[in-house]
Amino acid sequence: MAKPGERKLQILQALAGMLEDPKVEKITTAALAARLDCSEAALYRHFASKAQMFEGLIEFIETSVFGVINQISAEPAQGLQQVEHILALLLGFAQRNRGMTRVLTGDALVNENERLQTRINLVHDKIEAALKQALRVAAAQQQIAATADFGALANVLLCYVVGRWQQYAKSGFTREPTAQWTQQWPMLCVACLSQQTD
Repeated sequence: MAKPGERKLQILQALAGMLEDPKVEKITTAALAARLDCSEAALYRHFASKAQMFEGLIEFIETSVFGVINQISAEPAQGLQQVEHILALLLGFAQRNRGMTRVLTGDALVNENERLQTRINLVHDKIEAALKQALRVAAAQQQIAATADFGALANVLLCYVVGRWQQYAKSGFTREPTAQWTQQWPMLCVACLSQQTD
């Protein structure tokens, strides 16, 4: 018999696995229980609600993504290299975690508790803030102009990532986020470098 912590992890893994099916519109606790070969009551012994299960997935995303972003930010690398590494991390994470991509885009949260979408919005805000900080480092290192609009540029970069996530989810996970990354990063880099002093 699985320990409580192990069972919680099994439930979250099963939920993430169900989200990898592009045909699944809405996941019910009944379907999740059937996948785990247990009763719905057994699920509720570990999670108070389905929203709490989704919060468990969001916590996994936050821990995984921001743990690495913090490492990247702590490196003595060039600012634009930090930006490149953050973007590559976000694309790679989605490609390796298809179910989590649907959480990141909010697709899996439609018709769920609205606080879940609010929390994912905060994840996006934190990513944007990390990109903005890396751009400031790039400016301090004179890689881009000190007068560049870091907020607008960070938003453009975030929109690129979210767009790649959306394409991946909407294509039934056939259009991989990292496809064409090696060609597209130089294009994004040019956008960063084109920020000139007035």
